[in-house]
Amino acid sequence: MSYLNYYHHTPEAFDANISAYFDAGSSMETFIDTCMRYSLEAGGKRLRPLLLLEFCTAYGGKDEDAYPFAMAIEMIHTYSLIHDDLPCMDDDKLRRGKPTNHVVYGEDMAVLAGDGLLNTAAELMAHAAMTSRNSERALMAMHTILKASGTRGMILGQVADIKMQCETTDVAALDYINHYKTGKLLTASMTAGALIGGAEAEEVEKIERIGHKVGLLFQVVDDLLDLTGDVQKMGKEVHIDSRNDKVTYPLLLGISETQHRIEQLRDEILAEITNLSIHMRFFEETIKFLTIRDH
Repeated sequence: MSYLNYYHHTPEAFDANISAYFDAGSSMETFIDTCMRYSLEAGGKRLRPLLLLEFCTAYGGKDEDAYPFAMAIEMIHTYSLIHDDLPCMDDDKLRRGKPTNHVVYGEDMAVLAGDGLLNTAAELMAHAAMTSRNSERALMAMHTILKASGTRGMILGQVADIKMQCETTDVAALDYINHYKTGKLLTASMTAGALIGGAEAEEVEKIERIGHKVGLLFQVVDDLLDLTGDVQKMGKEVHIDSRNDKVTYPLLLGISETQHRIEQLRDEILAEITNLSIHMRFFEETIKFLTIRDH
Protein backbone atom coordinates (compact mmCIF):
# COMPACT_ATOMS: atom_id res chain seq x y z
CA MET A 1 0.00 0.00 0.00
CA SER A 2 1.32 3.46 -0.90
CA TYR A 3 1.91 6.10 1.76
CA LEU A 4 -1.07 8.18 0.59
CA ASN A 5 -3.44 5.18 0.54
CA TYR A 6 -2.19 4.10 3.95
CA TYR A 7 -2.50 7.64 5.25
CA HIS A 8 -6.15 7.90 4.22
CA HIS A 9 -7.04 4.62 5.95
CA THR A 10 -4.94 4.43 9.11
CA PRO A 11 -5.13 7.83 10.90
CA GLU A 12 -8.87 7.50 11.56
CA ALA A 13 -8.29 4.38 13.67
CA PHE A 14 -5.14 5.91 15.14
CA ASP A 15 -6.99 9.08 16.16
CA ALA A 16 -9.78 7.00 17.72
CA ASN A 17 -7.19 5.24 19.90
CA ILE A 18 -5.74 8.58 20.98
CA SER A 19 -9.14 10.04 21.84
CA ALA A 20 -10.06 6.98 23.88
CA TYR A 21 -7.00 7.50 26.07
CA PHE A 22 -8.30 10.73 27.59
CA ASP A 23 -10.91 10.11 30.29
CA ALA A 24 -13.20 12.82 31.57
CA GLY A 25 -12.27 13.96 35.06
CA SER A 26 -12.49 17.11 37.11
CA SER A 27 -12.96 20.46 35.37
CA MET A 28 -9.22 21.20 35.53
CA GLU A 29 -8.34 17.74 34.20
CA THR A 30 -10.80 18.23 31.38
CA PHE A 31 -9.32 21.63 30.60
CA ILE A 32 -5.70 20.48 30.26
CA ASP A 33 -6.88 17.46 28.26
CA THR A 34 -8.72 19.83 25.92
CA CYS A 35 -5.57 21.93 25.46
CA MET A 36 -3.50 18.84 24.64
CA ARG A 37 -6.10 17.30 22.33
CA TYR A 38 -6.54 20.56 20.43
CA SER A 39 -3.10 20.16 18.88
CA LEU A 40 -2.89 16.37 19.02
CA GLU A 41 -6.10 15.88 17.05
CA ALA A 42 -5.48 18.68 14.56
CA GLY A 43 -4.33 16.23 11.92
CA GLY A 44 -0.92 16.16 10.29
CA LYS A 45 0.83 13.47 8.29
CA ARG A 46 1.10 11.04 11.24
CA LEU A 47 4.39 10.02 9.62
CA ARG A 48 6.18 8.94 12.79
CA PRO A 49 3.46 6.66 14.21
CA LEU A 50 2.82 5.15 10.78
CA LEU A 51 6.51 4.36 10.37
CA LEU A 52 6.66 2.85 13.85
CA LEU A 53 3.67 0.61 13.19
CA GLU A 54 4.95 -0.46 9.78
CA PHE A 55 8.45 -1.30 10.99
CA CYS A 56 7.00 -3.30 13.87
CA THR A 57 4.81 -5.47 11.65
CA ALA A 58 7.53 -5.80 8.98
CA TYR A 59 9.72 -7.59 11.55
CA GLY A 60 6.94 -9.83 12.78
CA GLY A 61 5.37 -7.78 15.56
CA LYS A 62 1.73 -6.94 16.18
CA ASP A 63 -0.01 -3.57 15.95
CA GLU A 64 -1.41 -4.01 19.45
CA ASP A 65 2.12 -4.13 20.87
CA ALA A 66 3.22 -1.06 18.92
CA TYR A 67 0.18 1.19 19.33
CA PRO A 68 1.12 2.71 22.74
CA PHE A 69 4.52 3.66 21.35
CA ALA A 70 3.01 5.02 18.13
CA MET A 71 0.65 7.21 20.16
CA ALA A 72 3.51 8.27 22.42
CA ILE A 73 5.76 9.36 19.58
CA GLU A 74 2.96 11.43 18.05
CA MET A 75 2.37 13.06 21.45
CA ILE A 76 6.06 13.91 21.70
CA HIS A 77 6.13 15.29 18.17
CA THR A 78 3.03 17.38 18.88
CA TYR A 79 4.48 18.75 22.11
CA SER A 80 7.56 19.84 20.19
CA LEU A 81 5.39 21.68 17.66
CA ILE A 82 3.42 23.47 20.40
CA HIS A 83 6.65 24.70 21.98
CA ASP A 84 8.26 25.46 18.61
CA ASP A 85 5.32 27.74 17.73
CA LEU A 86 5.65 29.83 20.91
CA PRO A 87 6.55 33.54 20.60
CA CYS A 88 9.92 32.86 22.25
CA MET A 89 10.70 30.33 19.51
CA ASP A 90 9.31 30.71 15.96
CA ASP A 91 6.20 32.71 16.90
CA ASP A 92 3.93 30.87 14.45
CA LYS A 93 0.22 31.66 14.36
CA LEU A 94 -0.97 28.75 12.20
CA ARG A 95 -0.34 25.01 12.49
CA ARG A 96 -2.08 22.20 10.60
CA GLY A 97 -4.58 24.71 9.26
CA LYS A 98 -5.65 25.93 12.72
CA PRO A 99 -4.53 28.74 15.03
CA THR A 100 -1.57 27.56 17.10
CA ASN A 101 -2.08 26.36 20.66
CA HIS A 102 -0.82 29.52 22.36
CA VAL A 103 -3.06 31.68 20.16
CA VAL A 104 -6.12 29.78 21.41
CA TYR A 105 -5.21 29.01 25.02
CA GLY A 106 -2.44 31.47 25.86
CA GLU A 107 1.29 30.96 26.24
CA ASP A 108 1.05 29.59 29.77
CA MET A 109 -1.41 26.84 28.87
CA ALA A 110 0.47 26.03 25.65
CA VAL A 111 3.65 25.39 27.64
CA LEU A 112 1.73 23.17 30.05
CA ALA A 113 -0.06 21.35 27.21
CA GLY A 114 3.31 20.54 25.67
CA ASP A 115 4.69 19.40 29.03
CA GLY A 116 1.56 17.32 29.55
CA LEU A 117 1.91 15.55 26.22
CA LEU A 118 5.53 14.65 26.93
CA ASN A 119 4.67 13.22 30.34
CA THR A 120 1.63 11.37 29.02
CA ALA A 121 3.80 9.79 26.34
CA ALA A 122 6.21 8.50 28.98
CA GLU A 123 3.30 7.13 31.05
CA LEU A 124 1.89 5.32 28.01
CA MET A 125 5.20 3.65 27.18
CA ALA A 126 5.98 2.74 30.78
CA HIS A 127 2.60 1.07 31.19
CA ALA A 128 3.05 -0.77 27.90
CA ALA A 129 6.47 -2.00 29.03
CA MET A 130 5.09 -3.23 32.36
CA THR A 131 2.34 -5.21 30.64
CA SER A 132 4.21 -6.30 27.51
CA ARG A 133 4.80 -9.92 26.50
CA ASN A 134 8.39 -8.83 25.90
CA SER A 135 9.19 -6.16 28.48
CA GLU A 136 12.88 -6.00 27.53
CA ARG A 137 12.14 -5.00 23.95
CA ALA A 138 9.41 -2.61 25.05
CA LEU A 139 11.85 -0.91 27.43
CA MET A 140 14.45 -0.70 24.66
CA ALA A 141 11.87 0.99 22.43
CA MET A 142 10.89 3.39 25.22
CA HIS A 143 14.53 4.28 25.88
CA THR A 144 15.10 4.84 22.15
CA ILE A 145 12.17 7.25 21.86
CA LEU A 146 12.90 9.21 25.05
CA LYS A 147 16.61 9.53 24.25
CA ALA A 148 15.77 10.78 20.74
CA SER A 149 13.45 13.38 22.32
CA GLY A 150 15.85 14.70 24.94
CA THR A 151 19.05 16.66 25.35
CA ARG A 152 20.98 14.25 23.15
CA GLY A 153 18.29 14.33 20.53
CA MET A 154 15.48 16.70 19.53
CA ILE A 155 16.05 19.21 22.36
CA LEU A 156 19.76 19.36 21.53
CA GLY A 157 18.79 20.15 17.94
CA GLN A 158 16.54 22.96 19.10
CA VAL A 159 19.34 24.36 21.27
CA ALA A 160 21.74 24.21 18.33
CA ASP A 161 19.14 25.82 16.07
CA ILE A 162 18.87 28.79 18.44
CA LYS A 163 22.53 29.14 19.39
CA MET A 164 24.23 28.30 16.09
CA GLN A 165 22.07 30.22 13.63
CA CYS A 166 24.38 33.24 13.44
CA GLU A 167 27.38 30.94 13.02
CA THR A 168 25.83 28.57 10.47
CA THR A 169 27.53 29.28 7.16
CA ASP A 170 27.85 25.80 5.64
CA VAL A 171 25.79 22.71 4.98
CA ALA A 172 27.68 20.59 7.53
CA ALA A 173 26.58 22.87 10.39
CA LEU A 174 23.00 22.88 9.13
CA ASP A 175 23.08 19.09 8.82
CA TYR A 176 24.21 18.88 12.45
CA ILE A 177 21.25 20.97 13.63
CA ASN A 178 18.71 19.02 11.61
CA HIS A 179 20.18 15.60 12.40
CA TYR A 180 19.16 16.22 16.01
CA LYS A 181 16.17 18.53 15.66
CA THR A 182 14.33 16.49 13.03
CA GLY A 183 16.25 13.32 12.31
CA LYS A 184 16.51 11.76 15.77
CA LEU A 185 12.77 11.39 16.40
CA LEU A 186 12.09 10.20 12.85
CA THR A 187 14.82 7.61 13.21
CA ALA A 188 13.46 6.55 16.60
CA SER A 189 10.05 5.87 15.08
CA MET A 190 11.69 3.37 12.74
CA THR A 191 14.11 1.74 15.18
CA ALA A 192 11.59 1.53 18.04
CA GLY A 193 9.11 -0.16 15.75
CA ALA A 194 11.74 -2.61 14.56
CA LEU A 195 12.77 -3.38 18.15
CA ILE A 196 9.20 -4.11 19.20
CA GLY A 197 8.81 -6.30 16.12
CA GLY A 198 11.89 -8.38 16.96
CA ALA A 199 14.65 -7.00 14.71
CA GLU A 200 18.21 -7.96 15.63
CA ALA A 201 20.85 -5.40 16.65
CA GLU A 202 22.66 -5.46 13.29
CA GLU A 203 19.41 -4.73 11.49
CA VAL A 204 18.58 -1.86 13.86
CA GLU A 205 21.98 -0.32 13.11
CA LYS A 206 21.19 -0.39 9.38
CA ILE A 207 17.85 1.30 10.07
CA GLU A 208 19.58 3.99 12.14
CA ARG A 209 21.89 4.83 9.22
CA ILE A 210 18.92 5.05 6.88
CA GLY A 211 16.98 7.13 9.40
CA HIS A 212 19.75 9.72 9.52
CA LYS A 213 19.26 10.37 5.81
CA VAL A 214 15.46 10.27 6.09
CA GLY A 215 15.62 13.04 8.68
CA LEU A 216 17.80 15.18 6.43
CA LEU A 217 15.54 14.52 3.44
CA PHE A 218 12.48 15.59 5.42
CA GLN A 219 14.13 18.82 6.59
CA VAL A 220 15.62 19.79 3.23
CA VAL A 221 12.16 19.44 1.66
CA ASP A 222 10.62 21.37 4.58
CA ASP A 223 13.08 24.23 4.08
CA LEU A 224 12.25 24.36 0.40
CA LEU A 225 8.50 24.33 1.07
CA ASP A 226 8.86 27.24 3.50
CA LEU A 227 10.16 29.20 0.52
CA THR A 228 7.99 27.84 -2.30
CA GLY A 229 4.99 26.21 -0.56
CA ASP A 230 1.35 27.25 -0.47
CA VAL A 231 -0.13 28.15 2.92
CA GLN A 232 -3.48 26.54 2.06
CA LYS A 233 -1.88 23.18 1.25
CA MET A 234 0.62 23.28 4.08
CA GLY A 235 -1.77 24.40 6.80
CA LYS A 236 0.87 26.70 8.30
CA GLU A 237 2.53 29.99 7.54
CA VAL A 238 5.28 30.13 4.92
CA HIS A 239 8.41 32.31 4.73
CA ILE A 240 8.81 31.87 8.50
CA ASP A 241 12.50 31.06 8.12
CA SER A 242 13.30 34.26 6.24
CA ARG A 243 11.18 36.28 8.69
CA ASN A 244 13.22 34.86 11.55
CA ASP A 245 16.52 35.23 9.68
CA LYS A 246 17.10 31.49 9.83
CA VAL A 247 19.72 29.81 7.67
CA THR A 248 18.18 27.13 5.45
CA TYR A 249 19.31 24.81 2.67
CA PRO A 250 17.87 26.99 -0.14
CA LEU A 251 19.61 30.01 1.35
CA LEU A 252 22.97 28.19 1.39
CA LEU A 253 22.61 26.13 -1.78
CA GLY A 254 20.02 27.87 -3.94
CA ILE A 255 16.77 26.27 -5.10
CA SER A 256 18.26 24.19 -7.93
CA GLU A 257 21.03 22.67 -5.81
CA THR A 258 18.55 22.05 -2.99
CA GLN A 259 16.36 20.08 -5.39
CA HIS A 260 19.43 18.12 -6.47
CA ARG A 261 20.26 17.26 -2.85
CA ILE A 262 16.69 16.05 -2.29
CA GLU A 263 16.98 13.70 -5.26
CA GLN A 264 20.40 12.52 -4.14
CA LEU A 265 19.17 11.71 -0.62
CA ARG A 266 16.13 9.91 -2.05
CA ASP A 267 18.29 7.71 -4.27
CA GLU A 268 20.74 6.92 -1.44
CA ILE A 269 17.90 5.95 0.91
CA LEU A 270 16.17 3.75 -1.66
CA ALA A 271 19.47 2.00 -2.37
CA GLU A 272 20.15 1.37 1.34
CA ILE A 273 16.65 0.00 1.92
CA THR A 274 17.60 -2.98 -0.27
CA ASN A 275 20.19 -3.99 2.36
CA LEU A 276 17.49 -4.66 4.96
CA SER A 277 16.42 -8.24 5.57
CA ILE A 278 12.77 -7.39 4.87
CA HIS A 279 11.06 -5.74 1.91
CA MET A 280 8.95 -2.68 2.79
CA ARG A 281 7.14 -1.24 -0.16
CA PHE A 282 5.34 1.16 2.18
CA PHE A 283 8.68 2.61 3.28
CA GLU A 284 9.86 2.96 -0.31
CA GLU A 285 6.65 4.74 -1.27
CA THR A 286 6.94 6.97 1.79
CA ILE A 287 10.43 8.10 0.75
CA LYS A 288 9.14 8.92 -2.73
CA PHE A 289 6.21 10.83 -1.21
CA LEU A 290 8.51 12.84 1.06
CA THR A 291 10.57 13.83 -1.99
CA ILE A 292 7.65 15.34 -3.87
CA ARG A 293 5.31 16.38 -1.05
CA ASP A 294 3.74 19.84 -1.23
CA HIS A 295 2.64 20.10 2.41
